[in-house]
Amino acid sequence: MYLGNYPNQSLPTHFTDEPRILIAASVFVGIVGPNMAFAANEKMHHENHHHAMSMMDTRISLGLSAEMKQHQLSNMREHLEAISSIVGLMSESKFAEAAKIAHAKLGLTPEMQKMCSMFGDEKFVALGMAFHKSGDDLGDALQTKDANASMRALDKTMQYCVSCHAAYRQ
Repeated sequence: MYLGNYPNQSLPTHFTDEPRILIAASVFVGIVGPNMAFAANEKMHHENHHHAMSMMDTRISLGLSAEMKQHQLSNMREHLEAISSIVGLMSESKFAEAAKIAHAKLGLTPEMQKMCSMFGDEKFVALGMAFHKSGDDLGDALQTKDANASMRALDKTMQYCVSCHAAYRQ
């Protein structure tokens, strides 16, 4: 009970402790509540990740040697760098330079044709050849300086990447 500003009257202790208890409880709930929710969310994410990781990779293995795996990974990184360069050059309307990269780095050069033919899986070989042929088609589209046609050709080339990575693993 509040008695005003009378100096000789003191408040009972249970009235003075209530605000402190309420503040402490509020702080506790404010700190612990979100942390508990975060921890529960992290646990669920962690469990889902492990479940996904424990699922078997059903893509077709190419059965490559360690050396050949590294060589193939290097080639794919070069293809990705080429696509990045092409996109950058297209954004600057440098279609002729982009076309040269498409033909040289993504196209069906004799070297790429030989390399693709080395794999024993016929479907993989066909997909690889189609990818490199689309690289030449991309180069041709870029030479027209038609941005929309070039983007459609780039999309087709990228779809071969997506299809291959969905079907095959090293």
